[in-house]
Amino acid sequence: MQATVRSFDEATRSGTVFLDDGTVLEFGTPAFDAGPLRLLRSGQRVNLVMSGREITYITLSTFPVPEA
Repeated sequence: MQATVRSFDEATRSGTVFLDDGTVLEFGTPAFDAGPLRLLRSGQRVNLVMSGREITYITLSTFPVPEA
């Protein structure tokens, strides 16, 4: 699933994204730390892995996501 970064806190390594339908979802430190990123900026397109309504993995849209 793809989304757009709404906010990112470098100190906590967590933030929020907009889904394409405008829904705002939060992601926590574990989701950010699961991927290869060092930081995110507002407006960046990202790929997400979800478990229910929880984001478990986040990375840039140009990076592959792990197989489910």
